[in-house]
Amino acid sequence: MPSPHNPAAEFHYKAAHAHEAAAAAHEKGDHLSAHELSRQAHEYSTKAFEHSKDASAKFKASKE
Repeated sequence: MPSPHNPAAEFHYKAAHAHEAAAAAHEKGDHLSAHELSRQAHEYSTKAFEHSKDASAKFKASKE
């Protein structure tokens, strides 16, 4: 059975990967790509947070 936390974990993984790619682009002097990848990482982090909130709310509701 899939965990309700799986979507959050996936977005956390994507955010981490985008942060690493942004750092690599920045080191190469490609600041435009670094900025875009940082924006994407922020978006993934926000989605991970939303999925985590939803999973937590569902867990709390199941215990009531």
